[in-house]
Amino acid sequence: MSGRVEILKRLESWGHDLAKSILELREPVMEIPARTLSNTIWDEKSKMLKLGPEKMHRRFLDVKESRKFMQTVLMLRLIVEAIREDVYPTIRDLYYNGKHTIVFKDPLGRVHRENTWDEQTESNTVIEDIEVATNVLREEMGISADVKGKIVGPIVVRSQGYELDASKFGETALSLPVNVDALEIIKVEAAYVLVVEKDAIFQRLVREKFWSQENAILVTAKGMPDRATRRFIRRLNEEYKLPVYVLTDGDPYGWYIYSVYKSGSIKLSYESERLATPNAKFLGLTATDIDAYKISDNYVIAANDRDIKRAQELLRYPWFQKPEWTKEINLFLKKKKKVEIEALSTHGLKFLHDYLRDKIRNQKFID
Repeated sequence: MSGRVEILKRLESWGHDLAKSILELREPVMEIPARTLSNTIWDEKSKMLKLGPEKMHRRFLDVKESRKFMQTVLMLRLIVEAIREDVYPTIRDLYYNGKHTIVFKDPLGRVHRENTWDEQTESNTVIEDIEVATNVLREEMGISADVKGKIVGPIVVRSQGYELDASKFGETALSLPVNVDALEIIKVEAAYVLVVEKDAIFQRLVREKFWSQENAILVTAKGMPDRATRRFIRRLNEEYKLPVYVLTDGDPYGWYIYSVYKSGSIKLSYESERLATPNAKFLGLTATDIDAYKISDNYVIAANDRDIKRAQELLRYPWFQKPEWTKEINLFLKKKKKVEIEALSTHGLKFLHDYLRDKIRNQKFID
């Protein structure tokens, strides 16, 4: 509870400074680090995306900024009230609790109606602004969001007093909580962590007991990873020195998902030091795998214009400018072919196991 008290003080202090400006008849101005592409920096030393030094100033008396200013103060109030009442709202709760219509008259007597926010993307963006402005993460504020992460393997954790053994869930899996830092890791006996992009492949590997055969922790976030899953993987690598391997489809979208695990994301670059795992290795699938593993043409898919455009974007990102990646992406652009993980079934349903073992044991991964 003491942690939440400290968080409350920091949020209240930010609100107090705004109120003080108004009481002293000065324009209240919010200084917020700019979460923009131009202010996202690739840190070569740490191998992570980080937020740069640029600040934006949200001014109450600027007509273009006043609505956003109102939204930020409203969201700050909702969060502070939740902490004071010791409740843990979801981001969806905050959206609904703050959504209402403001009715007012202009100097000519005309009535106007303005919604506090129309879409949840607006309220979500304001939460992120408060995070970077106060240096308090939403998990620390007690705000929850959908967590997609599931794990299976030789690891025991304690959550709210209950010990949970992720090796004893049968064909199901242990779902990660919103704040994985609150999870106490009791015991880990794994050799490595295998992150699987697709839930269907994760379920298959669980049913086939691949994790038991390999003494591995399997993790999935069912596509683009959420914050909790990324944080948990970072903890396993950082605290227990477990190697992390990532398996995705062989296309630009799968490769970008891998980079989010490894280097962070542009949108959440302010959280990279908590969420990114720079030591993560990419197992596949790659463009060279099509020939190297003799994948049948029946399983190869023609790339579309969207795939091509995405691949060209990847080449512009500094974190994809390693020789190994430029080779793979350029080969993809040349052949205009992609493959899904399921394509490994070209050699039988059990070939996926052989592929993973071959890649890991013979170090056929991209760092």
